[in-house]
Amino acid sequence: MSKIHPTESKKVDGAASGALDRHPSTWTVWKRSSMAFQGTDGFSVYDCEGRLAFRVDNYSRRHKCFSGELVLMDGKGKALLTLKPQILSLYDQWDGYKGEEEEEEDCNKRSKLPLFSMRRCSILQSSDEAEVFVKSPHSNSPTTPATFRIAGYFRGRCCKIYGSKGEEVARISPKMASKSVMLGDDVFSLVVQPGIDCEMVMAFVVIMDRICKKSYSPLMCS
Repeated sequence: MSKIHPTESKKVDGAASGALDRHPSTWTVWKRSSMAFQGTDGFSVYDCEGRLAFRVDNYSRRHKCFSGELVLMDGKGKALLTLKPQILSLYDQWDGYKGEEEEEEDCNKRSKLPLFSMRRCSILQSSDEAEVFVKSPHSNSPTTPATFRIAGYFRGRCCKIYGSKGEEVARISPKMASKSVMLGDDVFSLVVQPGIDCEMVMAFVVIMDRICKKSYSPLMCS
């Protein structure tokens, strides 16, 4: 575990925390569930101090017709975003909703108002590019053009997320254990620019991992 998340701990006081808010945040993403079950799949995301910040435990590698929704949680297990696939979408579209759907009193009303929709830019299964349309809080109409665009080679953990004006808002890159040793592609770095919603960016990463289909060998505990 010491090689998975950063070992450098940065202690900050109240005066310094405001300065950090003006700098990019760095996260270490481990494509493993934090639950200690045999063969589990998911995500464990650590902050710059090695603390578990986000997790996805109810992750399924089955076809989207059978896998159902995914829930992005904080480190303590509180539901942050629910991610649901559109079954009949040729572009592998997913919709993101605030919190966990079952916690809402009016599920039917809420299901019509996703926070965002994300899809591949092409119907080709080999495409590693995607676009995100953030919905208006007062309307179900998506923004046009896309609010975010993901480009690069996600399967190789080398891609960027751009804003609507073409500015880089986040970057995914391989994780280095040292200056000369790179970890496997199940561990990678995520750098998010200041002012960008880290929860939403992490949701993009989870969806990208689903729409960029890749064979998976679950970690089996002895």
